[in-house]
Amino acid sequence: MKDRLNVAEMSRSPSFSMKSDSNPKLDRKSLRQWVVAFCIIKFDLEQGQLIEECHPPGCLTQDEELEVAFSSFPDSVSQHQNRSSIHDCIFFFRFRRQENSQQGKVSSSEISEVEEKEKSPKLVDQVKRLKSTGDCKGERYLYGYVFNRQRHDERLKRGGDQRSVVILSHNPYTSVFRPLLQIMGPLYFDIGKKALEHIASCVSIWPAPIPGKLMELPIGNAMFKVNLPPAHSLPSDSGVLFEESNSSMAPFLPTNQSIPQGLFHDSDLFGIFRGLLLQLWVLWELLLIGEPLLVIAPTPPQCCEAVAGLVSLVAPLLYSVDFRPYFTIHDPEFARLNSLQEGDIFPPVILGVTNLFFLKALRTVPHVISVGSPSPNSNRPVLAARSSTGRFPARPEGLGLQQFSLRKFSPSNLLSAVKLRREGPLCLMTEHKEAIWSTYAATTKPDTSILNRLIDAGMSSRVEESMSVVNNEILRRHFLELTTNFLAPFGPYFRVVTPSEGSSPFVDPPPLTPFNADEFLGNLSSRGPGKFLSKRMRSNWLDLYRRFLRGNNFMPWFQRRRAVAEQEQQRLWRQARMNTNIQNFISKMSELEIVDSFNAIERHLLGETQLLESKRGNSDCAAAFQKLKSDLRAVFNLLPKDMQELLLLNPQKGALLQGSLEGIELPGNESTLVGVVVDSVSPR
Repeated sequence: MKDRLNVAEMSRSPSFSMKSDSNPKLDRKSLRQWVVAFCIIKFDLEQGQLIEECHPPGCLTQDEELEVAFSSFPDSVSQHQNRSSIHDCIFFFRFRRQENSQQGKVSSSEISEVEEKEKSPKLVDQVKRLKSTGDCKGERYLYGYVFNRQRHDERLKRGGDQRSVVILSHNPYTSVFRPLLQIMGPLYFDIGKKALEHIASCVSIWPAPIPGKLMELPIGNAMFKVNLPPAHSLPSDSGVLFEESNSSMAPFLPTNQSIPQGLFHDSDLFGIFRGLLLQLWVLWELLLIGEPLLVIAPTPPQCCEAVAGLVSLVAPLLYSVDFRPYFTIHDPEFARLNSLQEGDIFPPVILGVTNLFFLKALRTVPHVISVGSPSPNSNRPVLAARSSTGRFPARPEGLGLQQFSLRKFSPSNLLSAVKLRREGPLCLMTEHKEAIWSTYAATTKPDTSILNRLIDAGMSSRVEESMSVVNNEILRRHFLELTTNFLAPFGPYFRVVTPSEGSSPFVDPPPLTPFNADEFLGNLSSRGPGKFLSKRMRSNWLDLYRRFLRGNNFMPWFQRRRAVAEQEQQRLWRQARMNTNIQNFISKMSELEIVDSFNAIERHLLGETQLLESKRGNSDCAAAFQKLKSDLRAVFNLLPKDMQELLLLNPQKGALLQGSLEGIELPGNESTLVGVVVDSVSPR
């Protein structure tokens, strides 16, 4: 959408006003759930980029301040502007920060946490290593959402000036921060730094973000209604716990398509890749297997939109490769990337750039994508007119359709493609073109039926935005279905088992099906990829699965999905224990089975006790504790007399049975004694 790529000139604040009552007191802890800081950055003619204001203060190290400052301006002043005009744009960047950095020193580590490329195919039991995703104390990424204003005025030194309003957050919530910037940016240029204080106070009273939910967020006299990305799409350093990730996980196709299934669901996929629609299936595979990509666009908004669109293409897969929506030569990682020699392996990363210098500096990157137009408001390609049947004609007509029609039937297009490949991406130094340079041979065939459903808005700017919304939904639905079907063969490894009728829910649940890469590929080769994929993939489809298993996206997604399945299985077995009538259950047991049941119930009871003592238990945990202690007493009363005496001699078991546990705080209670209360436990 045009306004998403380049915000209209907003010299005055949009229809927005601050409430007459005084600003609420800033709650920094609540604010940090959404925002780390609000910054004002100016371009000083003598000192360069400088952070003029930071609210709240003291949130960034010295190195982080430099990185934010350098990333908050376009590489060059925007052209095609009239004299004495104002040009606004919105974009965002992402950089790595060190949570425990000391004295402003941020470590410049690898641009991506690259796992060893040659993993053992024996991946059995590796999935058990990841038990929590909310305890990352090391590196975290910080997102910077930028409202940049360039003011052209010949009366000023160097003919103009520019400043940026920046929102820094750990959250990839473009659906929240883009509209917030559209209010906050013009407001700052109207009333100054008071705008930062006011917006910060408003944000601090927002409820905590709930991934995957529609949230209503008040800001002044406005109200944002936004869908946040689901928990399963958020990186593990986002602080999201698995309890929030139990639903809407791949490989199950969601039923409600209005709910986002991945990051950057609001990106204008159709608008930014309009000239490369036929290549989206190639890009989907490159993203799936975690290949490095260099994305070049004329402006930061177009560059960011392209990177965000690419990341959204593989939803609902957890995308674990590093991505930088707007990357500059001032980034600390640039020096390392620039030092790579011919033959060196380029690390997995998506780099969005506008500076053509990167074409020479990063020649080892294997895949280069050029998108966008130097002048977004002019010379945009239009889709060809449809025939009377509603289908696009077989031969290209007009400017737009030739980008994704059957180009092989056009000799001129074939010659142009050959010339473009021979010249390589360096041809962009003289003229910007929308193209892809890659030697990768895709397995997935472009789906022409999807392309034929796309709506042509023609040259009408009035309907272009609404048409983009429709086209984005068509494309996003297709690639969501494509990714979901690709992940479906892994489903058996996440299948939970519930207690069968008549079996004991007090025993440990069986482990999930162990995973072995060679065995998986062998079974998949015999079974086939399924009807949906078999119609859309070539005969070498198994190679795509091999690359996916070796890539950087597989293990993080598989481990996290596996841990969620294990947690879900534990929840179902706990629920089964809660629903068990212990008297009926033990009435048919032998003496040995009763003893085994006592030991099993005791083990579960101790586990619930530890959860409550560590303050990690919830109301379900408290209810389970009460049920288990009652069940333990019932089973104890059926044990032989000599065994009861022996159990009471054990201090830990005696404490459980005699009710001498310490007082434990239960959810909703100040302090409650939750030990097993036995008025008089005497052996029978």
